Amino acid sequence: MTGRRHHRKTYLPTFTRPVRATVHRAAALVACASLAVGCGVVPGVSGGAGDNPITVMTWAPSETSATNKPGMPALALAYARWVNANGGINGHKLKILICNDHNDTVDAADCGRRAVKENVVAVVGSYSQYSDSFFPPLEGAGIPYIGGYGLTESEFTSPLSYPVNGGQPALLAGLGQALSKNCGPVSLIRPDTIAGDELPAMLNSGLKSGGHAEAGDQLAKDDATEYSTPAKTALDYASADSTETGCVVPSLGDRTSTFMDSFRRARADYPDVRTGTVLGSVDQTVINANGGASSPYEGSYISGWYPVSTDKRWDQMKQVINKHAFGDNRIDVGDAGVQTTWIAYTVFKEVVESLGDGEVSADSVRHALDKGLKVSTGGLTPTLRWQFQDELAAVGFPRMVNADVTLQVVRNGRLVAAKKGFTDMTETLKTANVS
Repeated sequence: MTGRRHHRKTYLPTFTRPVRATVHRAAALVACASLAVGCGVVPGVSGGAGDNPITVMTWAPSETSATNKPGMPALALAYARWVNANGGINGHKLKILICNDHNDTVDAADCGRRAVKENVVAVVGSYSQYSDSFFPPLEGAGIPYIGGYGLTESEFTSPLSYPVNGGQPALLAGLGQALSKNCGPVSLIRPDTIAGDELPAMLNSGLKSGGHAEAGDQLAKDDATEYSTPAKTALDYASADSTETGCVVPSLGDRTSTFMDSFRRARADYPDVRTGTVLGSVDQTVINANGGASSPYEGSYISGWYPVSTDKRWDQMKQVINKHAFGDNRIDVGDAGVQTTWIAYTVFKEVVESLGDGEVSADSVRHALDKGLKVSTGGLTPTLRWQFQDELAAVGFPRMVNADVTLQVVRNGRLVAAKKGFTDMTETLKTANVS
């Protein structure tokens, strides 16, 4: 992380703080210097003269020492090329602005202010752990945030947020439920960040739903170059009960692979300990790099939001990438961020199409969503419809409209579906201890 990160409390924050005022917060309109925070217009996707292009923004961290998601803005570029090659959306060309928040609270705020200054219609398919920095300018201007990655509390509380998945809460609840039937002691390794503070309660809600004890909570740096000490501590905890096979759950984003390098070396003395984690921390590429069938992931349960990347429901995304990404190796079809961006743009396209010949603006997009527009994502999620609801409001998630997860497992070095279909984690999340 950079030196500009804000001081924070180290205990798990409550999720039930009051929801922000809808759109009345003032936001200073400060320009985002492209060299400072990586903002700019993606070349080749702006509309021609007189075609009244629709301007949106996608942001994600890139080229940092912590979690990076460059495939998300890269997929947005490919999507825009595809849409524009086929006449745009309702005749409008799609113009993309990109911004790099550098995993930094100040840069995240600058991205939000740039979105306001550029009068974008929406922020679509983005990743940032600093929602408390970027939401104030968006809320002040009434700009909807469609399809965030689901990292932070604000993505499930802000009335300007339209999440397409259940975020880290649903993933960890689903993983905990699976591990409750297959593991002895469970040790969670998670980043010492604001977003990381929210993870233990969610994993424990799933564990407890299966009658399992809470996980051991171990903090680690999310920009470390090795994790030998945390790995040994986690293994000691997971192997404390000699009668049951313990499990270690690393949830460190991009640094999960670094952790697993240390874990693999330390595990020689703990052969019975297994791992389980969430998509976003592990994908097929990571499993291959760690030894495939001989990797420490073999037999591990991995929870995700969407079907496995080999599912035919991803075929259209793959076709768009093959034809319009021009060999951009930043885009991995199995990356949960790339998949989220695809779904978010699918939602945005349907919203704009629902407006017909009407004006396309931040207000009109937001009003269409708030009126209960139902959006189909081709089976990649359940039908989505955003309204403030009470099902998960008690645990601080009034904007969560999709708590479904999929369960996958590593068999013979391949990530495959552990069970068919989705599992709705709504009832499990209701029991989360967020105090």
